[in-house]
Amino acid sequence: MLNNKYYNEFFDIGQQKINFSFFELCLPDDDPVYTLKKVMEELDFSGLLANCSDKGRTGYNPIMMYAVVTYANMRGIRAVDRIVELCERDLAFIWLTKGQKPKRDAFYGFKNKKLTSDVLDELNYQFLRRLQKEGLVTLKSLFIDGTKIEANANRYTFVWRGTLNYHLAGLLDTIDSLYQKYNLFMDENEYGIKYDIPHAHMFVMEGMDKVRDVIEKNRKRKLTKHKKLPNHTIIEVDNCSPLEILKLQKNLTQIAEQEQISFVYGKGKRKPEIQKLYEELEACGERLMGYKGCFEIMGTDRNSYSKTDLEATFMRMKDGHMKNGQLKAAYNVQIAVENYFIIHTYVSNDRTGYNTLIPVLGKHQDAFGEILEEVTADSGYCSEKNLLYLKENKISSYIKLQDHEKRKTRAYTKDTGKYYNMKTQVFEGELYYICHDGRELHHIRTDTREQAGYTQTFEVYGCADCSGCEHKAKCLYKHDFTTFTDDTPAAGLAVLRP
Repeated sequence: MLNNKYYNEFFDIGQQKINFSFFELCLPDDDPVYTLKKVMEELDFSGLLANCSDKGRTGYNPIMMYAVVTYANMRGIRAVDRIVELCERDLAFIWLTKGQKPKRDAFYGFKNKKLTSDVLDELNYQFLRRLQKEGLVTLKSLFIDGTKIEANANRYTFVWRGTLNYHLAGLLDTIDSLYQKYNLFMDENEYGIKYDIPHAHMFVMEGMDKVRDVIEKNRKRKLTKHKKLPNHTIIEVDNCSPLEILKLQKNLTQIAEQEQISFVYGKGKRKPEIQKLYEELEACGERLMGYKGCFEIMGTDRNSYSKTDLEATFMRMKDGHMKNGQLKAAYNVQIAVENYFIIHTYVSNDRTGYNTLIPVLGKHQDAFGEILEEVTADSGYCSEKNLLYLKENKISSYIKLQDHEKRKTRAYTKDTGKYYNMKTQVFEGELYYICHDGRELHHIRTDTREQAGYTQTFEVYGCADCSGCEHKAKCLYKHDFTTFTDDTPAAGLAVLRP
């Protein structure tokens, strides 16, 4: 009954009333407010009204509040205080509210509690279906592009995965030495036998071997003044258990109570050995908990976040006042349009556009079904994962290839080490390549690489012997040729994508 009351009150449905409005006489006949109200009569507000309670005071009509907010956005007004002022002074707003004067608290409560993101999306999709009915959009084509918007976060509050990995490796080395110190302490005092306490064993974290390997390489590169390698290895934080350290602390507390050893604090007091070991374990456990919390906030999809805005990622943006290309906390905003109408928006903390295309297309499919026929975007969305998705869903793609401009250059066509500049032949059903020296490159193996939940497959071809080849230096440019001689055999690899 409350829902019908809101409809009847705003759209004047039901019993005929004398509704002679002086404000309506003063508005021009082509004012957009009339069009807005006429279009809103065909919308379904059941989702919005479901968020309204029928208990206590009803407050302002939510349909009226939505109309006011929408009309304000049509006129480019988004500040709530400005909308409140117009509801008191502007004739179009006064006509929509029928003389009511909602204050800023009413608008903030409406936006935060009733006009949720799901409700707003559903109402926008109803508007788009009306545009489709009028022939203004077809919803079969999308033109997608994005931009990065700086977050409302402090600039120097960054947390980097590489830094966390570096300090975590040092912390684990410290914990390992403390475990050894703990076992030695238990053996020297025979507490393990006396209280039936086993030796402590250091826990293992997956990925730390790779992290330590990169750290060692960077130390050597620093001596030769080479650029550091990124250390963005994903650590399995589930195995990072401070509870193991807490068990050792409980054992030490139990021993101290049984041996009547009291912990002392303050100046001039000498701490017993067991208290020193207890406090060292406690400090390492707190640090380990802090690193684990940072990894959980960061997740596996990004390598940085801001301390004052945990969802923001540091991205490369246009130069600011420092003119030094500094990374800033920002969000990646994607907009899909058709015929100048915004169809979808999508906000993510991904630094690139590779992983944002499929979510936008998924929103379109959930809202309008499988009616999308073509997608147009720039090279920032060109990836094997996206192109295969479009092909599987039978969507025509007009996406510029990443190496489109590079393919026009002479260096691209003259690169002798690339498979696309080699000839191919088939013998007994086997495809193989012929390099510029006339040697055959046969299939060696199939490699896979997983990234962002997608498994990429590579077919690797190689030459059995490259000795005496005059193109070796250009073909195998990634190898260190200071250790090569003319008689040294080597395999030239060509990586193919399916």
